[in-house]
Amino acid sequence: MGSMESNAIHALENETWFRTLLESAPDAMVIVNADGEIAHVNKQALHLFGYDRAEMLGQKIEMLLPSDTRHRHEAHREKFAADPQLRPMGNGFELEARRKDGSTFAVEISLSPVSTGTADFVSSVIRDVTERKKMEEELIAARKAAERANKANSAFLAAASHDLRQPVQALSLLNGALRRTVSEPRALEMIENQEHSLTAMTNLLNSLLDISRLDAGAIAPDLEDFPIERLLHRFSAEFSRQAKQKGLSFEIEACPATVRSDPNLLSEIIQNLVSNAIRYTDEGGVKLRCIEADGRCSVQVEDTGIGMENDQLEDIFNEFHQLQAPGRKKEGFGLGLAIVRRLTKLLEHDIAVESQPGRGSCFKLTVPALVESTQSGGAELPHDSAIAGKASGLVVLIEDDTQVADAWRALLEAEGYEVATGASVAESDALIEQLEQEPVLLISDFHLADGSTGVEAVSRIREFFDVEIPAFIVSGDTSKAVKDARLLENCTLMSKPVNTARLLAAAKWSSRSGRVPTD
Repeated sequence: MGSMESNAIHALENETWFRTLLESAPDAMVIVNADGEIAHVNKQALHLFGYDRAEMLGQKIEMLLPSDTRHRHEAHREKFAADPQLRPMGNGFELEARRKDGSTFAVEISLSPVSTGTADFVSSVIRDVTERKKMEEELIAARKAAERANKANSAFLAAASHDLRQPVQALSLLNGALRRTVSEPRALEMIENQEHSLTAMTNLLNSLLDISRLDAGAIAPDLEDFPIERLLHRFSAEFSRQAKQKGLSFEIEACPATVRSDPNLLSEIIQNLVSNAIRYTDEGGVKLRCIEADGRCSVQVEDTGIGMENDQLEDIFNEFHQLQAPGRKKEGFGLGLAIVRRLTKLLEHDIAVESQPGRGSCFKLTVPALVESTQSGGAELPHDSAIAGKASGLVVLIEDDTQVADAWRALLEAEGYEVATGASVAESDALIEQLEQEPVLLISDFHLADGSTGVEAVSRIREFFDVEIPAFIVSGDTSKAVKDARLLENCTLMSKPVNTARLLAAAKWSSRSGRVPTD
């Protein structure tokens, strides 16, 4: 066999192998010569574009493009020929191709230069991405819808947080006023029962709103450095009273650590843990303590309660899960520890629990600790004995809800204060012009009737008297919108519904000292 015949057979075998490879490719392939003419196509390309092979071969590649892009493509093709290299076509642009029937569809195209030694070609791998683009568009639309829903949900929760707490706030204030004006034993007993019901309603409302806002991602931590001792002592009076009602002891062992966390969210975690410990303890007591070591602060809540089996330790963090024990009545709603789990995840703090049935439990919360602090960070609210006696002085109250304002007035006047009220910054401006004495305390709702805020009202009154009068700003809105209130000096932010006993103790301390307590 001569060399020419052998070369011809070899070339034929190569072409057969090439065509077999081309036809077996999973994607449409179109090979174009240096003049932009279609030299080879595989069956996937014929199926994709709807042409016969004879209709495509020898035609310009622009036949497969929408008419409005053909002229631009010729320039792009010449540019590629000047610097041929493997790359995606139209990188960063949306590409479309045109079928024989005139319909267009989204495509991805990869270009690759091919040389046979005697001629140069460009291989195009073409993929129909219509379904993928449709899925991407649906995902984008779904994401935008979710974002809109999340914003609407956050707005609803902020409004609900305020509007649902308003009537509870009014009831709580009126209950406190009644307690200070009624002396008949039977009436006092009914008022106390009413207070218990209000406390239960408040706890449930707060828990449901907290769960909803956490699940909606509407709570963002506001981290700061503060002495843990100051936070722990905040709970002394409240939980000592709760423990005493059950015949339990309550102890606090603080440490001088400074921690980094969100003080309000961390406070909520500790409150839920201590309340839960008191609820499930019938004898002995509850201890709240902190231990600082190796850059961490362990806040521990230890009780002598009913305890748990190991297989229950994970379930207790689920919503509405409550421990059942013989002879125990159902208490609470099973939401406190579910909130604890969500908040610890949000703050990236660790929570662990150790327990033995019949011997009690110990919850351990680990918080990042910074440098030691030997000071509590400011004046704390003193014990009741240090603020005994009748209250006096003028309190300016800015509240746009008439029922809540009336309840505030009843409570404060029952305590011994004079009260002047306004519903907005404009009303407070007019009010202070008529006052014959300087207020000893300012109390304002955060959101006011005319769109103004308590921060503005407090600032304007202080400016008028040129004195940094102690101020309480009260809000049922726990969003970041109320952060401005924290920037005011000699001002404390209170969440609705406020605890009337603690409120009045703080009011008496502030009106006498001229400074709000740190907590």
